[in-house]
Amino acid sequence: MPEFQISTATLAMRAYANAAMKGILLPLFICTALQAQAADSDFQAAQRAAQSGNLTALDMYRQQMQDSVLAPYPEYWQLNKDLVLQPADAIRDFADRYPNAAISEKLLGDYIEAKARAGDYASIRQVASRLTNPDSDESCAVAQATATGGDVLALSSLRNDVWLKTGKISDLCSTIADQLLSSPLISDDDRVQRLRTMLRAGLVNRALPVASRLNIPLDASKLASIATSPSIYLASAPIVTLQDQMYYFYALGQLATDNPDAVNDQLTRDQSRLPPATLQYGYRILAMAYATNIMKFGFDQRVVTWFDRSVGMPFSDEEAEAYARTAIRFSQWNSLLRALDAMGIEKQNERIWRYWFARATEQRGDAQGKQVSKTFYTALATDDDYYGLLARDKLGLAFNELPPSYQPSSADYRRMQNDIHFQRAFALRAINADPQYANREWNWAVRQASLKQDDGMILAAADQANKISWFDRAIYAAERTSTLHNDRLRYLTPFRDLTEKYSKQIGLDPAWVYGLIRQESRFVINARSNVGAGGLMQVMPSTARWVAARIGEPFRAAQLGDMDTNIRYGTFYLNHIFGQLGGQAVLATAGYNAGPLRAKRWQPPSSPLAADQYTETIPFLETRDYVKKVMTNAVHYGLIFNQGQQSLSARMGTIAVQNGQEIVGP
Repeated sequence: MPEFQISTATLAMRAYANAAMKGILLPLFICTALQAQAADSDFQAAQRAAQSGNLTALDMYRQQMQDSVLAPYPEYWQLNKDLVLQPADAIRDFADRYPNAAISEKLLGDYIEAKARAGDYASIRQVASRLTNPDSDESCAVAQATATGGDVLALSSLRNDVWLKTGKISDLCSTIADQLLSSPLISDDDRVQRLRTMLRAGLVNRALPVASRLNIPLDASKLASIATSPSIYLASAPIVTLQDQMYYFYALGQLATDNPDAVNDQLTRDQSRLPPATLQYGYRILAMAYATNIMKFGFDQRVVTWFDRSVGMPFSDEEAEAYARTAIRFSQWNSLLRALDAMGIEKQNERIWRYWFARATEQRGDAQGKQVSKTFYTALATDDDYYGLLARDKLGLAFNELPPSYQPSSADYRRMQNDIHFQRAFALRAINADPQYANREWNWAVRQASLKQDDGMILAAADQANKISWFDRAIYAAERTSTLHNDRLRYLTPFRDLTEKYSKQIGLDPAWVYGLIRQESRFVINARSNVGAGGLMQVMPSTARWVAARIGEPFRAAQLGDMDTNIRYGTFYLNHIFGQLGGQAVLATAGYNAGPLRAKRWQPPSSPLAADQYTETIPFLETRDYVKKVMTNAVHYGLIFNQGQQSLSARMGTIAVQNGQEIVGP
């Protein structure tokens, strides 16, 4: 173990601190250099001590770093060891000494989750008020703690997040729904809806507690037997009691998993003997089986009819969104309006559904419908996101120049330089610390500045990040201003010579290529995905190997980290699938993300489809959002590259019907 001593870097940091106390503002590059020196000698060593569990060394570094902007970290690592065993007083004391710090928020959140899993809700109640930006799990943990402390209404704020959700849900949030069962705000009708929903989705463990609360005796072994042979059960299923109907719903859901057409036949046979509400929900089960398994069953217009037949039974937001997207796919505008009406108020007010309400209302063709849709489009068009740009096109508004860009003032830079949150972020970046620390500090700094409505400081930080090639954080900051904006920071153009060179060589629009790179990697050269894609254009090794073979050169996996090779291979592959998919940018964008074969399978089989309808009904959420963002980015880059008036609708075009051309390549 090295001798305990105060490093020269820490002494330098103390000099900086003394200067600051005297009102001397050092330039940012000096501040960063001093911070980096201290952090380089102490932060990295402290982190290694934490990783090895050396608490004695951590205590030493805690003393040595007391004047550093990164001073909280050694103590954070000390407390984080055996976190669940720490007393609430220690966590509260840390948070009070480092108020509103990113690392305090992290410690508080992790502590609350650990204590919730241990069932120690009293400790959570002692620290919860200091947590200012909880994530989903932390919110669930705090709600549980508050409820167990006597506030029976504490769980109600999370109702929309958990009550009718059938997808993946964390252990901390899954218990909220069970606790809500006894809430005075939940009616028996609400409980029956949850029971039906969980049985439809085959979630027996979530359904049984609801059935018990409703005094509907559902037997787990009988449900298991039904799951084994649902068609046999349905052949003679009784439907007299509420219990009978729940078994019937479960059987329909299990059969629909593999053979939804058999469910349609079953409902046709049973319609005369089923109560109207039971028949309606039977069609809901059938419609959801298709709508949520498009990759398995494909798009089918009958699904709209089945959803229509289920109207009258309450919808969850999941069900209403599936109904809406199916109606969008087949241009069934009245059905879309019914689906939107079935959504909760919060869901209806999302920009996506306000746009589609305008689209559906516009199809009425009468003066009132046109006026209503115009009102909605006008409200949407105040922003320049995906739906805002589509709305501008609907209104015929030109988008031919960038809005004025705010240039940060010297005062903005001084505030940024003096901001402890940005100081920590830049110090961690300067020593090439683990991105989990640097990015967390950066995101937190932006949030704190946003809460103060200090757009000038945010843009000053974005500009400084851009200057040191911290492109992803520069974009992150520039995207989060509220009144002052700078599109040249939001839509950066690093590596422009190479990107334009290879784009133009093969006839691709550089604005589109930049839009794709921005979404793929945020210009992080060494970006790596969890599936192995790498570099600026996130090229998969298998794709790179295929491209290398096509252009007749050897390939080594390490080449993906070479910027020149990555852009050259990425643009070659993008151009290849662009040609394979009929020169359609939306299809090629979807194909770049999900594979060209999938993009082609999602094309309409018999008549062309508007590109916004195709995009909105892409089965994969990731690809759906990816296409929207890439195409939106391309519009903005079109202005940056002086390509003249831009139209998102024109860029997206129309989706042609599938052709017989075989997809070649990865």
